[in-house]
Amino acid sequence: MPGFEVFGEEEKQQIQDVLDTGVLFRYEFGEQRKGVYKVKEFEEAFAQYTGSPHAQAVTSGTAALKVALTALGVGGGDEVITQGFTFVATWEAIFDVGAIPVFTEVDTTLNMDPADLEKKITSKTKAIIPVHMLGAPARIEEIKAIADKHGIPIVEDTAQAPGARINGKHVGSFGACGTFSFDSVKTITTGEGGMVITNDPQLWRNMSEYHDHGHDHAVNPGGRGGEGRSFIGFNFRMMELQGAMGLAQLAKLDDIVASQQANKAVLKKAAAAIPGVSFREILDEKGDSATFLAFMLENKERAAAVNEILRENGAGAINFAENTWHFYPQWEHLLAGSTPCNNGWPFAEGGKRRVIYDPKALPKSAELMSRTLVYQVPVKLSDEQRDRMVSALQKAAQM
Repeated sequence: MPGFEVFGEEEKQQIQDVLDTGVLFRYEFGEQRKGVYKVKEFEEAFAQYTGSPHAQAVTSGTAALKVALTALGVGGGDEVITQGFTFVATWEAIFDVGAIPVFTEVDTTLNMDPADLEKKITSKTKAIIPVHMLGAPARIEEIKAIADKHGIPIVEDTAQAPGARINGKHVGSFGACGTFSFDSVKTITTGEGGMVITNDPQLWRNMSEYHDHGHDHAVNPGGRGGEGRSFIGFNFRMMELQGAMGLAQLAKLDDIVASQQANKAVLKKAAAAIPGVSFREILDEKGDSATFLAFMLENKERAAAVNEILRENGAGAINFAENTWHFYPQWEHLLAGSTPCNNGWPFAEGGKRRVIYDPKALPKSAELMSRTLVYQVPVKLSDEQRDRMVSALQKAAQM
């Protein structure tokens, strides 16, 4: 991770195909484009790769979440449950459709704790967003069983886990929708961009129309058709250059995952020698996308001491308990209810607070994250980088 490590002639040729037509817009200009429809081709290839009937390309992983939630009918006054360890985009999208994010604990998968999910469901819960965080699956089958029992749709946030599988089934394909991100540091990248997959043809059509200002796509599902509109929409269209990049990158995804698995195994073997270490629970090792290696120490103090040794030896790890982008207690703008809106939206409505978040609301997650260290696993691990990281881990094992 990320996909820019393997940029090559394939990406250049796909982009050149677009430049040769002069058409960057994903729709229309049929005569000029001479049959080149890169975004549509990318959607079809991604759907086939993930084993889903339908895929809708959009401008970002964040947009993918908003398009999926909107297509599912989630809106003002609703609640959407997600986990307290995720990128801020997950809950930003929930707020942006007018709903209120509700956060669960994470367990040793570093993803949604199904037991805590069950406690958080109310009559206002209209969707559940488990996140396959850091490239490894959540307990999606358990989560889906709970959701199905309550009749609540699941949107899988798979932004960091394309290529990951559980018993051969792609993550993102278990729920009503699966969303993906292709930003500049993702496993495959189009610079910016995202995708939503679904088995439901009506849901796909709703997403297709909503992401294109509500234009009627009935005549040509997945492409523009009539000039009527069933509902309002917005502009989340992917452009042809992104689709071209996506096609080249998708063709490399399985090789990327295989490389990451091999590199992760080297680092994990070295980390295993650290006294008292344990590793993140991976539900299916063969299906691990291996974008990150996460390991736990006995307590916060021990983790800090180990990481100090790693830093001194040029191979410091990430402690997400200290990270301001990905962990609930560090989201100061969420906890403070900070917003540029003069009326206080989305935290307030009609002069009254809609929601207030307690920084200590997820104690199990806080304890777990405080003693967890993480390495991002590169696709291309140079001998120098490998030796430096392995040597640092070996020194940490001797402390």
